[in-house]
Amino acid sequence: MVEQGTDVREVEWQFDALDLRPVARWLDCAAGSENGGSNDRLAGFSVVRQDNRRLEDLYLDTENWSVFRAGYALRVRRKGDGFEATCKRLDAVSADGPTVRREVSEPLSDADPGLLGTSDGPVGRFVAALSGGEPLKTLFRVETDRTTYRITASAPPDAGDGPSSPSPDTELVAELALDRTGIPVEGEREPVRLRRVELEVKSGSPEVFEPFVERLAGEFRLSPASASKFEAGVIGLDLDPPGPPDLGSDEVSSDMSAGELAFAVLRKQFRLFLLHEPGTRLGEDPEELHDMRVASRRMRAAMKVFEGVLPLRAARFREELKWIAASLGEVRDLDVQLEGLEDLVPKGSGASPGGEKQLAELSGVLLARREAARRRMLRTLDSGRYGRFVESFSEFLRRGPSGRSVGAGRPALVAGPELVWRYRHKVFKKGDGISPGSPAEDYHELRKRGKRLRYTLEFLSDLYGKPAREAIAVLKSFQDVLGEHQDLEVAAAQLRELAPGSGSVKGPDGPVSPRTFFFMGTIAARCEARAEEVRAAFPEVYARMRRAKGKKSPWAKLDREMERLRAAAERQASEREA
Repeated sequence: MVEQGTDVREVEWQFDALDLRPVARWLDCAAGSENGGSNDRLAGFSVVRQDNRRLEDLYLDTENWSVFRAGYALRVRRKGDGFEATCKRLDAVSADGPTVRREVSEPLSDADPGLLGTSDGPVGRFVAALSGGEPLKTLFRVETDRTTYRITASAPPDAGDGPSSPSPDTELVAELALDRTGIPVEGEREPVRLRRVELEVKSGSPEVFEPFVERLAGEFRLSPASASKFEAGVIGLDLDPPGPPDLGSDEVSSDMSAGELAFAVLRKQFRLFLLHEPGTRLGEDPEELHDMRVASRRMRAAMKVFEGVLPLRAARFREELKWIAASLGEVRDLDVQLEGLEDLVPKGSGASPGGEKQLAELSGVLLARREAARRRMLRTLDSGRYGRFVESFSEFLRRGPSGRSVGAGRPALVAGPELVWRYRHKVFKKGDGISPGSPAEDYHELRKRGKRLRYTLEFLSDLYGKPAREAIAVLKSFQDVLGEHQDLEVAAAQLRELAPGSGSVKGPDGPVSPRTFFFMGTIAARCEARAEEVRAAFPEVYARMRRAKGKKSPWAKLDREMERLRAAAERQASEREA
């Protein structure tokens, strides 16, 4: 199948109207009875009446509204002898002007929703990534009688002054539509009815058409549309898209128990994990996957930090999160490598001849590996095992702390200091033994310990406030250096892994050339050299973090605050028992 489709930004004004007939007469007058024309009220614009159309739209989604949860509406429209599938972004951008929204479209030969499941076009891939294999179902039907006009504006006399401005002779075009829309409702209820005036910019800058829009809206007192057709259908048919899952409270307070704190932390991170799942599935913004992966890491860390107060079942969920994080991490490592690739390429007089071509070929290899890793990741997210994890973990979080868990009822302010001291001691113990000659594995282990300490401080930061935030800041540069070292080690290992299989490694245009394999080795060597520089500079970075002592140091201030609050919590507990 030949891929077809578009991915554009739709720029349009939308207005509600009580009656479209006066607007039509005004436009027909501007157009003239014989042919297109202009008048004094519309100086600089010409209006041509085009045609009347009958639009039939089906809005679709899965049973759990996976397209909607990603921030899109999915529509299939009859278009001539065929059909067109479109995904429209719901959160349109508008700053007292036209709405700007992303619109991804592709043609279909039939309105059958099942066709999208087999399509390799942009909408088909979009839906496949989001749906997890769930079938699409019809939400509602929309029927529109549309009358269209072509609005043409000549570029202003000074339009050619800017480097990207059109010439004064350029025609700038918009399409104005008068829509009479009905959304059928089951039973004997009247259809939802809309009367709309819409002007979509087809070419040129929206600013060119603002005078026309202002005159039109002012003449007929048009008000900006209060809802899109999709939103009107959802409201009018009393549909109930799912909101965020009810997991229980994630609020943190000073009087809560350690068990309650542990569950509040897990609920907050699981909400973030689920929030970023649609963006991770789409794969268009690497930060979505990064945020989902970080949430999974924080949950695993919380299960380790609070293992003494959580029910025993938490250990099984931790293993499931490890399985999910491995799938996310494979893609994330390649995202990081692709983002940093150009920084590792020699520039200037030291650049190798043909380096740009080799860089492009290497990027192609990494992109191909990323696509393969994404397919594996989507299989993980589409699996029954993942679905069962989400369902059972949600129920686990709703139930909350178990009275049988040892230490779950202990005040969080009493348990908190021991957690911080335990993980801080582990960081210092490992860090004190590291030197520039230590193996990469030692740096990676220290990074993991530092991350666990940082997460512990973040989990407790609502209890300890500013002293905890200052201690987190002390860890930041230390963590940044270790993170850079790990990224370099991973990149070098991945590039070295490619080299031995030169005959089997392919990019988008076929087998990789020997020159590019040499180039990979060069980049791997640069990664290793840079990692060595990081190790050489690390002792000073670690010493600054380690030396943060004294009465005014962040660690000392945090210790004093933890001790003060622990003593107060223990007094209150004793008074209650008395």
